[in-house]
This record gives sequence, structure tokens and C-alpha cells, in this order.
Amino acid sequence: MENDLLYQLALSKVPGIGPAHARKLIRHFGEARPIFQAGRPLLKKVCGENRADAIVQFNEFQEIEKEQSFLEKYAMRSLFITEKDYPQRLLNCDQAPILLFYKGNADLNNTKIISVVGTRSPTEYGKQAAAMLMKELASSGILIISGLAYGVDAIAHQSALDYGLPTVGVLGHGLDQIYPQQNAPLARQMVQQGGLLTQFNIGCGPESYNFPTRNKLVAAMSDALIVIETASRGGSMLTVDNALAFNKKVFALPGRLNDPKSAGCNALIASGKACLLTGAQQLLNDMKWNDTVKKPGTQQTALFPTPSDESRLSEEEKKVLQLLRKKGILTLDELAAGSNQRSGPLSMALLNLELQGWIDARPGKRYQLRA
Repeated sequence: MENDLLYQLALSKVPGIGPAHARKLIRHFGEARPIFQAGRPLLKKVCGENRADAIVQFNEFQEIEKEQSFLEKYAMRSLFITEKDYPQRLLNCDQAPILLFYKGNADLNNTKIISVVGTRSPTEYGKQAAAMLMKELASSGILIISGLAYGVDAIAHQSALDYGLPTVGVLGHGLDQIYPQQNAPLARQMVQQGGLLTQFNIGCGPESYNFPTRNKLVAAMSDALIVIETASRGGSMLTVDNALAFNKKVFALPGRLNDPKSAGCNALIASGKACLLTGAQQLLNDMKWNDTVKKPGTQQTALFPTPSDESRLSEEEKKVLQLLRKKGILTLDELAAGSNQRSGPLSMALLNLELQGWIDARPGKRYQLRA
């Protein structure tokens, strides 16, 4: 196995050999070691002249041996793409890294995995919602993944630990350091009840260009992505784009219409890219994870209050409720025709009704009264 790791590390470092070509080589040769033992003519047929030359001329094995020794000294695991412990969800991604580095005890192939992302400076509302969601999921056995950043990431990790959920931080640097440094105590706890995962080699620092790659891994690792407070642009929204590209389900926590920190979440809900997140039970139902057993005596608490007095609603909002009571589930176009409202004001009325707990948005821009 030691020699296997040596060649796996080497393959991940050969110039010009990215994930796609590395996978092509592995499909042909089976493992990393035979790639370096093959002659130039055969390599040329498999990956082309330039890449064949790069493999044949690769001479950094002495440095790689030092990295291998470091991994072994600190009990850090390597997960090669052909191994069963490698996260199998990543195999559907063309750019999946061929080698990951991991320290922890969580099962990266847990049957239920959600990723949580959001702003680095959440409001009190966002903090409470993130913590409450982890509390409600306490007995679900779900693995919580995030990026160990300030704000929502750290709150999700810490709350998961507090309520007994395994949680894994995906890093934008090597396992020989923790960034931000203030999260080092949190990271140490996570190694005991979850883990730390990265595709970056020892010695690779937290460079800004690493984090989009990290975010893509966060999205690809999960079954669903939850967004808790984000602006209309930024890392969280890029992670959403990745999740949608990977056909992952996206949930978003709605916020006040005039709060810039909820602008991204509200836009995702309004566009139909994300489901409005109301609480843990809704998440479990939508993901068809209803086999989850609650602990005796626990109670699910919605993230939003129950619907307010109907007399406080606008005339536009009352028209929407009247239509839904008569017809059941209606599309956005059907609601526009039935209420004689333009799409802009109607979309605002629908979002307000969702935020106040009156209605639920369903796939295909359909709406229904909340049960």
C-alpha cells in the first residue's frame, strides 16, 4: 500500500494531468503504479505525446516520500478514486479529484448527506435558524458538510457537534494547517465526531483560487444543499450553481425582503431554483428520508411562525389565498390569470405568503396552501 500511495500522489502532481485525463489513465491501467511503469509509446496512445512525456519525465518522488511520511505520522488517510471509501457521489462528476486526504471517523458514503452554506456574517435570525435545524435533525443520522469558514459554516459544524450529528469540513488547503486559525478548536472537535477533508496536498495554503474548487466539492459530496443567508452574489451562490449542475436539491432559508443578507436566498426561492426551507420535517419529507426516527419526547419546531392574522394581508395576497382555497394547487400563470395580477406584484405576494407561513411552493412554479 505504501508504494501504491507513492504513485497515487505522483499521479496527482504530474503537470498537465488533470482529473479527466487521470481517470482516463486509471480506466486503462487500473491503478496508479502501472501508469508510471508503462513505456512512453503506450502512454502516448492513451493520453497523447505531451502528457506521456510529463509522466515519463516526472522526478519528484523524493518530495512525495516526505509528504507520504507526514500523512502516515499524523494518521491522515488518502482516498484514491478506485477505493471503496472514496466518496462515491463524486464519481458522477467529471472533474472529481482522483485523490482526497481525510482525517476523521465519519462515513463519507453516509446514506444521507446535506451541505450547509451561507454568509460569513449571519444575522441573529440566521444563526438561530442554523442551530435549530441541526437540533431538529439530531436523531436523523444525517452527515453535515460545510466549508469550516466563518459564519454559517462554523455555526452548522458546531451545532451539529452539539446535537450529536457527524460533521465534515471541506478545506481549501492542505491538512497540515487550519484556516481560518480561529476555527482550529472547532476542527479538533470535528476530527473526533466527523472529520476534515481536502483535495489539496500537504503544503498547499489557503489561496483564494482554491475556494471555488472547495465549494464545488462541498456541492458534489451531498444529496442536498441548504443555503442560510447569502447575498445575491458570492461563494454560496456559486456553490448553488454547482449543486444544480450536479442535480442536487437546493433549499434556501427565506428572509426579510429588504435584508441584503437574504437577497440571494429570496431570489433562489422566487426563481424556483431552491425550495423554501421551513424546517427539518419538511426537509426530510422532500428528500424522502421519512424513515428518520425522532427521539422520544422531542418535538419538531418550524423555522417560521404559524400564519399571521389574515386581516393583516394585502388585497393581492388575499386574492391568492381565495384562489388556492377554491382550486387547490395552481401554477404561477394560473394564479396570474385568476387574480388579474401582473407577474411582478404577484411574485412579491407569493413570496410574502410563503414567508408568513400561508403557502408552500412546489416544483414547476406551483403553489398550494400549507397544510
